[in-house]
Amino acid sequence: MDAELFVGADAEKVVVSTRPLRVRSGLVRRERSGSLVEFVCRPPDGRGLDERITVVSRIALPLIFVSAVLCALGVSWLLAVGGCAGVIAAVWRRQARAAQPAAFAVPREEAVTWKEAGSRKSAESRKSAGSWKSAGPREEAGTRKEAGPWEEAGTREGVGAREEAWVLWTVPERGAFYDALDTARRIRKTWPALGGMIDPVLADRALTGALAELAEVLERRQELRRLRADLAGVQGADIPADSPARRAADIQRDRAEQAWREAGDDANRILRAVDAAARAGESFIRERQVAAVARHAERTLARVTGAGNVAGNGPELADRTEAVIAAYRELDMK
Repeated sequence: MDAELFVGADAEKVVVSTRPLRVRSGLVRRERSGSLVEFVCRPPDGRGLDERITVVSRIALPLIFVSAVLCALGVSWLLAVGGCAGVIAAVWRRQARAAQPAAFAVPREEAVTWKEAGSRKSAESRKSAGSWKSAGPREEAGTRKEAGPWEEAGTREGVGAREEAWVLWTVPERGAFYDALDTARRIRKTWPALGGMIDPVLADRALTGALAELAEVLERRQELRRLRADLAGVQGADIPADSPARRAADIQRDRAEQAWREAGDDANRILRAVDAAARAGESFIRERQVAAVARHAERTLARVTGAGNVAGNGPELADRTEAVIAAYRELDMK
């Protein structure tokens, strides 16, 4: 994966996208780790309306004085007052956002807005293209059109950029992605100590691609979770056993179970690969630290006791290099 990956988590969801995330409310800060950019939510500052008015008033008084000075110097009063009002409005807006809990916008909902702002396609063409509806539990239908896990969302008129975005709402899928994100941080911490054993650029690309693939699989799995719940709800319906509706529901239930197992296997494969890369790097670093301690102890004992080298040069770690490289190769496999 050559592009950057943007990740943001608020109180209700995790948003993963190949384009920068938009914030619906509150404030966030960016933390970059290679090609991975995390949007971290800032807690509300707790300022009430009275406090915000006080801050704006303290800013407005100097601005009014500056506007008066500019007008006295011959600057258009409309320009001076307009600039003053713009600064005050910007400060007020930022304070209002800072007082709210941070929440990310769903990329697919924005995609619908962008498309409606430009030249709209007909309903028939949207159906034939297989575009999905916006995701989330607030959607009345609760289902997507059968277009697969990828969506050409966020395509602005005249730009033609492709956005791949995944939104995780369910707690198990969000927890699995959190675990993978924590493991990815562990992996990145090992890179400086591994030196020339790996290419950081290729390793970063493989790790980011694995996280994107995991987000796709987990989103598919959460949709299957909802589908299994719907099918389980009609399993005990009071209808004849030979009813065509019951037979159709049983067939779809079997297909859903198979897809559920396959999605779980895919997710576990990615999680195992990420964890193996983290463990291999950390184990190599620990072994090298132990080897350094052993060599230091050997030299100290030789100096103190006058004995020669009895333990050689300490543990050799060259044979461990292949284990680390193999772990990163597994991480890069798709």
